[in-house]
Amino acid sequence: MHPSEVLFQGERQPLLLPACDHYAGSEKLMRKSMALQQELGPVFDITFDCEDGAAAGNEEAHARLVAELLSDAGNTHKRIGARVHDVASPHFARDVEIIVGGAAHNVAYIVLPKADSVQDVMRAIETVNVHAHKAGRQNLPVHVLIETHGALRGVFAIAALPQVECLSFGIMDFVSSHYGAVPANAMRTPNQFVHPLVVRAKLEIAAACHAYGKVPSHNVTTEIKDSAVVATDAQRAAAEFGYTRMWSIHPSQIKPIVKAFTPRLSEVNEATAILVEAQKVQWGPINQHGRLHDRASYRYYWTVLQRARLAGLTLPEAAAALLDPKPTAMETK
Repeated sequence: MHPSEVLFQGERQPLLLPACDHYAGSEKLMRKSMALQQELGPVFDITFDCEDGAAAGNEEAHARLVAELLSDAGNTHKRIGARVHDVASPHFARDVEIIVGGAAHNVAYIVLPKADSVQDVMRAIETVNVHAHKAGRQNLPVHVLIETHGALRGVFAIAALPQVECLSFGIMDFVSSHYGAVPANAMRTPNQFVHPLVVRAKLEIAAACHAYGKVPSHNVTTEIKDSAVVATDAQRAAAEFGYTRMWSIHPSQIKPIVKAFTPRLSEVNEATAILVEAQKVQWGPINQHGRLHDRASYRYYWTVLQRARLAGLTLPEAAAALLDPKPTAMETK
């Protein structure tokens, strides 16, 4: 049996996505981000933006551009999604019709902004599915922005929806929705990591995602000139708040984010040694350097290897063999 089958028997294996979600809203930036993804590989996702990051007033033409670029040969890795308008917007249905109807097999996911309840998300998913099914695509993944009081109130119910694979925190809309009760500096470091209402929102989102095996995506860093700020934010998001993914709004942010979420080589080597020994005893308990390990810790180390591979890290040969075992003689017959 493959390690993932042994370690997650009877359980849904947690979803994993590239650690960086890069947003681009103009044709120039969308094409630039596609070229960068071809250069670096699928170590980051791209989200084409039809909402806040796009110019207003030409919504249908912009949606058509997004569908066209998604179907372009430059979408090599099929790791580009699209953020449409919110479900209450007059542009929502047309966005979905054009993008999903025209590029159902090339879009990686659809991002739903400003939902105010689980009912909003369910209604939006129904619309997505109508057009996806017409185009022959089943279970098109949906990402949901948690940026309203209502969405935060229903965050566990939203995370539980099978088609939802990622929840992102929209810090700027969330802070703004308090109408001055939360100061503007809570959108930025360091206050974004200490203000009680913002911390509560981040923790609720992360907890909901981990309860249902979904991916929590941390909010954007608005500082685009100092890469050290985005690196520190990403490190804190991962180490203190349990996030496994983060937004980027400038190409210079992509590499620091990916690096911050990538396991260190020492962690990869440790995980490999533990899992190799565990495999030798059919995944029973082992004693490694005076410490007991069993399937509970094996699941953690298995995730370390998967995250390292997603980040494009060169893995030890033994780790690669665990992740992609060669078929046995019986399996090849």
